[in-house]
Formats: sequence, structure tokens, C-alpha cells
Amino acid sequence: MNKVALFPGSFDPITKGHESIILRAIPLFDRIIVAIGVNVEKNYFFPLEKRMNWIRKVFKEYPSIEVITYEGLTVDLCKSLDVRYILRGLRTSADFEFERSIGQMNKMMLPGLETVFLLTTPEHTALNSSIVRDIIRNGGDASQFVPDQVDLI
Repeated sequence: MNKVALFPGSFDPITKGHESIILRAIPLFDRIIVAIGVNVEKNYFFPLEKRMNWIRKVFKEYPSIEVITYEGLTVDLCKSLDVRYILRGLRTSADFEFERSIGQMNKMMLPGLETVFLLTTPEHTALNSSIVRDIIRNGGDASQFVPDQVDLI
């Protein structure tokens, strides 16, 4: 059986924290699907196509990484793709509490689904896409917080 994990998020933009979680998960799974969630009620900072292209560039040397987009519930996507693992990164105890609740609800809707948590590395604990967007919005240089392949201009 292939072990396939889904790593869902908005990746608006992808950060070095996301990159680290995915790279560290590669030995754990045969395939990792990076799934960019699309919510029509949400205003994204970067266009979907740009976010997809960035992720493809970051992981172009890793054939086990795939990038897709989706709408709706992540658990429904897992059902449709026959995915049994959701990959999530944890920075703080608040992340854990939030992700635990979602993971438990997902498991109730799809009993065979497991959520796998990886702790962020210490240098990425404070890093999140919201902060990166705020730096950019205010004219700062956020390049040190995103993978080298991400051109924020």
C-alpha cells in the first residue's frame, strides 16, 4: 500500500516553515500532495496560479511531491483521492489545540484518516504566512522567510 499524505493550506505565500515540514515528511510517505485550498469568500494576497508555481518550483527536484488545488472540505478531498494521512505542522500549543480539534472531527467523518503532526524547527516557530504578508504589505523585505525559489515581487 502506498502511503500518501495530504498537506493542505492556503500557502499565501509558502514559507520556509512549510518547506521544512514537507522536506522532513518525504521519508515518511511515498507521496505528498500539497493541496492549496480555495475559498471563494477569502481574499488571497497572491493569485492561486502564482502560489501553485512557487510550490512546484520549490519541490521540482522531488518527484514524490504533487501540487493540486481544491474547494470544500479537506476530508472530502481525502475521500475522493483515497488519502489516509493529513500532514500538519505545529508551531505552538495553540496550533496543537486547533489542529487536534480539526483532526478529531476529520476522523469522525472519515474513521480511516490519520492526522500526522510534525513540530516546526525552532527557527521557524514564529514564522507564518500572515506575518510574511504583513511585512510585504508594509514595504519590508520578507525574502528570508520564504524559499529561495519564491520571488515576492
